[in-house]
Amino acid sequence: MTQPPDAAGRADAAPSPLGSVDKALLTLDALARAGAGGTTLAALAAEVGANKSTLHRTLSALRHRGYAEQDDAGTYRLGPAVLALGTAYLAEDNLPALLRPALEALRDDVDELVHLGVLAGTEVVYLDKVEPQRPLRVWSAVGRRVPVATTALGRALLAAAPSDDAELARFAAATGTGPATTADRLHATLDDARARGYASETEENEPGIACVAVALLRAGRPVAAVSITAPAERMTGAARAARVAALRELLPTVLPVGLTVPAPTT
Repeated sequence: MTQPPDAAGRADAAPSPLGSVDKALLTLDALARAGAGGTTLAALAAEVGANKSTLHRTLSALRHRGYAEQDDAGTYRLGPAVLALGTAYLAEDNLPALLRPALEALRDDVDELVHLGVLAGTEVVYLDKVEPQRPLRVWSAVGRRVPVATTALGRALLAAAPSDDAELARFAAATGTGPATTADRLHATLDDARARGYASETEENEPGIACVAVALLRAGRPVAAVSITAPAERMTGAARAARVAALRELLPTVLPVGLTVPAPTT
């Protein structure tokens, strides 16, 4: 019998070494696909390929641990314990190891410096970086903090999340100098990033250096951002287009399941 697909749409070629655990995992996958509306025991049994009495016991165990819920009408849906797993999976201290293969694939494609960053107040913190083979005249370090509003990483994160005028004013005020020193200017910069599907900055943090970046989304919310950093002369024309294409087209294909990049709004 063909195995039901998992949450990523894959069908296993070989049976699981432990059938009862596999049934529980397949049940979680099916509940995830059912969404907030949930689904019935009969529908789950048909999708998972189990009889209803066996599946009822599996669901009872999942409910006991908070991974499934059942309403008064008998409909099943995912439980809140699943959120804790997702949060731990994408926790800040886990992101560098989780995303290192994607950062390396991006670096290998463009042969430029690649950064991973997260939001920390009015700053972006570099969680990881992958160096290119060619020389690069820029200093960076894991743990370094840079202003949100004047960095491609920060702009990508802000563009992917709702912000009110007061928040934008706070981010802008923390920059000191540069083009994004007012809320209005920052608002326009973020609108441009949303329209293009990526953020950028040129020589706003270091002379001769430019960056392009995209946010990494989970369930529509930004959890981190990835940037490509290069000398400004390699961020014009066809070279810039190639680096943007790598962020927009290559990066999504090598990200862990559940992470995406924003689509352009125009």
